[in-house]
Amino acid sequence: MHTLLILNPGHFHAALVLRERHPRLADEIHVYSEPGPELDRFLEIVESFNNREVDPTCWEINVYRGQDSLDRLIAEKKGDIAVLAGRNNTKMANIETLNRSGIAILADKPWVTDRDALSFLRATMAPHRPLAADIMTERYEIATLLQKEFLAEENVFGQVRIDPDGSPAVFKECVHHLYKIVNDRPLVRPAWYFDIDVQGEGIVDTTIHLVDMVQWMLFPGSAIDYEKDIDLMEARRWATPVPLDKFAKITGNDRFPRAIEEYVNDDILDYFCNGELIYRIKGVPVHLREIWYLEEPPGGKDTHRSLIKGTCSDLMIRQLPETGFQTELLIIPRANKAQVEKSIHDCLARWSDRFPGLSAVPQKNALMIDIPDSLRTTHEQHFYRVRDAFIENLDQGSAPPGHRACTLAKYTLLAEARTMALASPFEMLR
Repeated sequence: MHTLLILNPGHFHAALVLRERHPRLADEIHVYSEPGPELDRFLEIVESFNNREVDPTCWEINVYRGQDSLDRLIAEKKGDIAVLAGRNNTKMANIETLNRSGIAILADKPWVTDRDALSFLRATMAPHRPLAADIMTERYEIATLLQKEFLAEENVFGQVRIDPDGSPAVFKECVHHLYKIVNDRPLVRPAWYFDIDVQGEGIVDTTIHLVDMVQWMLFPGSAIDYEKDIDLMEARRWATPVPLDKFAKITGNDRFPRAIEEYVNDDILDYFCNGELIYRIKGVPVHLREIWYLEEPPGGKDTHRSLIKGTCSDLMIRQLPETGFQTELLIIPRANKAQVEKSIHDCLARWSDRFPGLSAVPQKNALMIDIPDSLRTTHEQHFYRVRDAFIENLDQGSAPPGHRACTLAKYTLLAEARTMALASPFEMLR
């Protein structure tokens, strides 16, 4: 049986880990936190899980409120797994301190916001340390899972296709929105979210999901060495302008904090939440891009695009307005279309137990994999699935193959990308 310790839950992701019960998790949870609205919000969300009508949880929350929350947690050590989701500038140092004391770590991204944090990461990823893992929710999105499955099918995908013109063999892009309506109310973000020295810039924050997916899909179970396997070629960062009125609606603060005044001109904050990088990993050219607009357009939402080029076919994920922005996976044959289509149908038949209800629908020069609603899950559901996989690895007594090396490689890549981007001219997202 495992017991969770939650440190300074400054982000609602800390609560999403508790969305469902687990037979190997004690109902009693110990929270160590500075007092304030972030802690209050965390407790409200957990209480809503306990009080819901369908499959309610029964968490018993014990809260220690104090500025010495980290020291108190370690001194009492009432559990064996620490969950961290909140301010990012101190996160990696806290992770290393907890992990050094013998506690396993499940923590929200990003762990590293600049080069200075890499020494703590290297120590945490040492082979003798307890398991530590970041919460990579995108691995559990059904279209992403299926893209990975088809990538491993040589009769469908072939091998990664590297074009002679140097264009990327892998392209991934995510679009997000700072101001959005959730449950008929604006999503509330803490004011520090807009301080890049605390939250981290976009190029080291949400981009980590894209870097993780590239490693996880293309080189499953392989150890990635940043120095030997990755060649960073280009990186840039740019700002999204945030007017004071929108900042106030998002945070509830009617003025910009003093800590970010250097980025404010005429009551508009230049928020460096966008990032782009081009690199090679084991010789495969990759192009990644994270974009944040100020607010959702009418009927719009966050979106993800992905293209992986193969010698037999290309694998594309898209989200279109006309389909309600549902994720779709398209397989685009390049040669021997009949054989590729037969192989696709063979895969769907073979996977019927794991992925029931899948079908392939012809669309011009492609086949769309029709995904039933029964296989679709929400972003919120992915958090407890990450938690469940973490507990399974913990009970097995070992990290997944290549986990420590790959974690170090992906955060080193983004720390170096930020350094490169800082040295380049920037632009505004208009």
